[in-house]
Amino acid sequence: MHEMSITQSMVEICEVHATGRKVVEVVLEIGELSGVVPESVEFCFEACTKGTLLEGAKLSIERVAGRGSCPDCHGEFPMLSLFAPCPDCGAFGLTVVSGEELRVKELEIE
Repeated sequence: MHEMSITQSMVEICEVHATGRKVVEVVLEIGELSGVVPESVEFCFEACTKGTLLEGAKLSIERVAGRGSCPDCHGEFPMLSLFAPCPDCGAFGLTVVSGEELRVKELEIE
């Protein structure tokens, strides 16, 4: 489960930015096309924060919908898969506009 290492890295990033202060809440953005399962990150969060500045912090996850753009017809549309064709013209090689995000959006610290 790669979400464990992702969550551990996120905790390390948060600790650096907290500069020694207790973290109360972490807000993450996870894109639907990122390959990361938000429920798995939630499951790993408590274990990864034990004994850190984030122990006991609230985790909020904002899911970012996948959106794509077609290089042929220039349409923009919801994207559920990285390998799906354009729903308008059937072209492949779509550009991802959003949905690959995986970032710490906000930290609330004491």
